[in-house]
Formats: sequence, C-alpha cells, structure tokens
Amino acid sequence: MKKIAVPVQGENVSAHFGHAPEFKLFSTEDNVISAEEIIENPGHQPGLLPKLLNEAGADIIIASGMGQKAIAIFEHNNIEVVCGAAGNAREAVSNYLNGKLDASDNACSHGEGDGHHH
Repeated sequence: MKKIAVPVQGENVSAHFGHAPEFKLFSTEDNVISAEEIIENPGHQPGLLPKLLNEAGADIIIASGMGQKAIAIFEHNNIEVVCGAAGNAREAVSNYLNGKLDASDNACSHGEGDGHHH
C-alpha cells in the first residue's frame, strides 16, 4: 500500500507545486487507487509541506516539476518525487501505477533511471 500525493488545482495537477491550493492524497493498493482525500495547502512556509505530507503518510509525490532543493527535502523525509505529470490528477496517478507516466528527463533536474535509492 502506497500513498501518493499530488498538488492540484481543481481536478488537475497544479503547475506550481508550493502554490497548489490543495493536495490530493491517493491511497493505492495493488496498483489501484483505493481511496482519495484532500489536504489543504497551509501556505508556503519552507519545510512545512514535506512535514505535512509525511505526517499524512505520503510515500510518493507526483508533480509537474519542482526545484532540486525541494526534491532533496522530500527525499530526506523518505518521500519519492516523480515529476512530469500534467492534466487530471487521478489519471496521472493511474498512469504512474501502470508505468505509463511519461516523466521526461528534464522535469526533475536529476533525471530519472539512475536508480539511486537511499
């Protein structure tokens, strides 16, 4: 069971991670979304979101993109960051679960596929 957080504006993935009005937290089981909840974005304070999402139980964040510093903070909180998502948030999560999310190399600055895990 993994929990995947997505910054959203309405139903869609928000382009600006820290400024998303809310986050959707999808609970997934066997690569299927089993539940979803909404978490209000409490405002842009450094280090607040990773803590909040960590406490909410998020394992992964799917976003359109975010800075290297933000990625490092999330990874420090044991949350994996996946960039390159756009459009419907639920679809993005679904695509990710099915290995179809097209996370382009430049979405997150360190690229993907280098397989480093802490």
